[in-house]
Parts: sequence; C-alpha cells; structure tokens
Amino acid sequence: MNISYPTMPHQVLTSQVRPSENQSSETLAVHHFFPKKSGFRVSPLRPLKQWVEHVQIKSPRVAHLICRVIPAQCPFARVIQFRSRILFQIPPLCQINPLYEELMGLRFRALCYLADECGQDISSYC
Repeated sequence: MNISYPTMPHQVLTSQVRPSENQSSETLAVHHFFPKKSGFRVSPLRPLKQWVEHVQIKSPRVAHLICRVIPAQCPFARVIQFRSRILFQIPPLCQINPLYEELMGLRFRALCYLADECGQDISSYC
C-alpha cells in the first residue's frame, strides 16, 4: 500500500508499507499516522510563548526598553579562575531557556522597528 502525506506545501513524502498477514491495510494506515505509544505532549509554556510571539511594538520607548532588557549575547557563560588557573567553565545557558527563541525574535522585532519605522541608529544595541 502506498501512503502519501504532505509535510510542506510543495513537498510530499511517500513510503511503501506492506501489511502483515494478520493486519488489514486500513488498520496499518491508522497506526502509521498515529502510533499507539506516541504521547500527546502538553507544554505549560505554550501560552506564554504565543503571547511573546504576538507582542507588537508600537512605541519607540517600548522598543528601547526591550533592546536594553534582552541581551544580544548570552551573559551567563563564565570562566572561573584562581591565580591564572582555570578552575571550571560555566557554559552559556541561554539555549536551555525554553523562551530563548521567542525572546530573540522579540528583540529582533524591536530592533527592526527602531531601524525601519523610527529611522534610529541601533548600533549601540548590537
């Protein structure tokens, strides 16, 4: 049986699936798309992520505040030294933050607003 399903607007993935002796082709198709052990993941941060993604910047004052509060680079990477010897290194923890992508997008939108809409110099924030 040939099962095709779109993954992107202009691409289609196809796979060849053969039912076993005790399975009908309809049952196999349902299990192919919805495996039994796939758990439905609920993200408690999803509403907050969506809220951050939909924030619209309409004021230069708010845009400046966002650019000052959200750093351009991760400030958490540190090297702990004692008498010129490295004791340990703390890796950047920004990638662990579940809202990292959304906050970087918000900062980028604020920078674009300042540069495009207000015509201000944003080099101090980069």
